[in-house]
Amino acid sequence: MTVSARQIFALALPALGVLSATPLYLLLDTAVIGRLGAAELAALAVGTTVQSTVTTQLTFLSYGTTARASRLYGSGKREEAVAEGVQATWVGLGVGLVIAAAIWVLAEPIALALSGDAATAAASAQWLHIAAFAIPLTLVVMAGNGWLRGVQDTRRPLWFTLAGVIPGAVLIPVLVGQFGLPGSAVANVIGVAITTACFLIALAREHRGGWRPRWSIMRRQLVMGRDLILRSMSFQVAFVSAAAVAARFGTSSLAAHQIMLQLWNFITLVLDSLAIAAQALTGAALGRGTVGIAKQVGQRVTVYSLIFAGALGAVFALGAGVIPRLFTTDTSVLDTIAGPWWLMIIMIILGGAVFALDGVLLGAGDAAFLRTITIASVVFGFLPGVWISFAVDGGLTGIWLGLLAFIIIRLVAVVWRFRSMAWAVVDT
Repeated sequence: MTVSARQIFALALPALGVLSATPLYLLLDTAVIGRLGAAELAALAVGTTVQSTVTTQLTFLSYGTTARASRLYGSGKREEAVAEGVQATWVGLGVGLVIAAAIWVLAEPIALALSGDAATAAASAQWLHIAAFAIPLTLVVMAGNGWLRGVQDTRRPLWFTLAGVIPGAVLIPVLVGQFGLPGSAVANVIGVAITTACFLIALAREHRGGWRPRWSIMRRQLVMGRDLILRSMSFQVAFVSAAAVAARFGTSSLAAHQIMLQLWNFITLVLDSLAIAAQALTGAALGRGTVGIAKQVGQRVTVYSLIFAGALGAVFALGAGVIPRLFTTDTSVLDTIAGPWWLMIIMIILGGAVFALDGVLLGAGDAAFLRTITIASVVFGFLPGVWISFAVDGGLTGIWLGLLAFIIIRLVAVVWRFRSMAWAVVDT
């Protein structure tokens, strides 16, 4: 038995649609609110920053559930794989309600701390009080993505996502026109609620067992979640530090950094779609006890990911004089981008292997190793590079050298781990 390119891309392409839907929705939301004025746009920026920060820390509900469900699916236990989705849904609801309650209580102080402006904080808090209803729903959607990926179904998550995103996108200009900034939050909640309902209906149709919470399963999910949360937090530390240092080099550096960071985030979406395919296929292979297939998955996905990364790198190299001008015409910003742009291209190519092997190790449930090497990459690669740049006035190029060191350390670590086969633990 072998893993074909068709199997890999049948999982990866719909996953890419799911991953890109929310950023595109947020771009539309930003464009609509931007027509109201700078004050409303600032309030939206603060609100979405808070909302995304608290939810992205809990991606273990997707990735951790996929790892566990895919193993069960691979060993022929589809019903148990679906049952993982039930327990992950309970975790999402419980954690989501706690976070939502905290946001309802602390929205204005948090917004004030981020914005430093009372009027912006008040408007942002108004948006957050409504949007907080979407937090537990979003976590349920993450759990739904997790178990469906685990049973190697990425098509339904795409349709479910579009079923919510499209009505939400249509409602944004209507509700914002009627209610102003709060209309954006209402549209967000309605869209997420539709997607959540789709995932819950799918779960109800497939699940054959009981529905009560089972602490023994949820505890194991939370243990993996702990490692993935710490890993996610280390990413946050890296990129928040980068923005803070970029700001100290001046407006041009911060603006240039923002452009490059948004491009990097888009690139990671493309590469992460292949990582999701690797995760689902690796978990299933190990669940069947076929270590050789799991290794083959890693090798093939890494090759495909490197090809994609190489093509993306070539596009960004050829477009070095064009792509940045799509975002700004400010000559000082364009001059600042010129140096670190080539560092980002190197990161894209190396990232092809990093993301693919991340997916393999996540599928194998090797979250503790990924947590450790990510934290080590931040502590020994990124932070020293960035703060040395600050000390010696290295500018934005120095910051992105720190980011490149972060990627290189992760690359060395995941390649070593993959070759060691220590991750390839089969179920007994």
